[in-house]
Amino acid sequence: MTKALEGVLGPVVTTFDEASGDLAAVPFRANVRSHLEAGLTGVVVSGSTGEAALLEEHERHRLLEWARAIVPDDRWLIAGIGAESTRLTIRRAREAAERGADAALVVAPHYYGAQMTPEALASHFRQVADESPLPLILYNIPKYVHFPLAPGLVRELSTHGNVVGIKDSSGDLTQLGAYLSSQSDRFTVLTGSGGGLYPALEMGARGGILAVGLFAAPLAVGLCRSFANGDMAAAGRAQERLIPVARSVVGELGVAGVKAALDLVGLAGGRVRSPLLPLRGAARERVAELLLTAGLSRAA
Repeated sequence: MTKALEGVLGPVVTTFDEASGDLAAVPFRANVRSHLEAGLTGVVVSGSTGEAALLEEHERHRLLEWARAIVPDDRWLIAGIGAESTRLTIRRAREAAERGADAALVVAPHYYGAQMTPEALASHFRQVADESPLPLILYNIPKYVHFPLAPGLVRELSTHGNVVGIKDSSGDLTQLGAYLSSQSDRFTVLTGSGGGLYPALEMGARGGILAVGLFAAPLAVGLCRSFANGDMAAAGRAQERLIPVARSVVGELGVAGVKAALDLVGLAGGRVRSPLLPLRGAARERVAELLLTAGLSRAA
């Protein structure tokens, strides 16, 4: 790889037209530009925060094309490609490569959860890695998949020449530590937990793919930079301010919370796609209060 997989990457939201519900290009492009200007080392398109499960295939393509026109070569453009079938996952990898993605983030199949044994998952990921024109980043997110990727499986896959890392969104430092035992010059461990960024870096993770980094970039990026510069006190202070917004806005309120936060800091969140519901009333006021306390809102 010609660029390091490190720092804060943003799993960008998908913006929708308020009237039609179709993709909205202008706010999407504006967000990506703002994220990069804020110091993110790359973006993930069609990830969990991007409502990937609710997107049509042509929409995935369009989002990648829009992002590729903006993301420079020294930053990462990563495509979420996970699907329930190995066949569709491989097809999505090829289609993402055709549209200029640098790497692919791959969540495990999980609908047939009881049958997703280590053997089944190893076979799935190996087939995708063998046939994907893009390097793969494994994605551990038990919150949605309802099982973790076993450390032994990750260790096995980390030796594959086309598997370059893992994003761990479990929020479990023991789990993260088990994955870190597989980290090498060519296999990178990233956290997906903004509330645990500092301890993840302390344990050896090289950065994170963080939804909180979309609306709290000054804190997340600043934390990573302070840590890299050896200013642990500053990194610790940034982590203390990140924890409440990461835990409540991202962890509890999900995509609707992230989109509300983006609106409140002057970026574009907008509507969520049904069956998700937008934040209203007290929940939206809570987000505003959390941002204000963290020093992130425009009124701060």
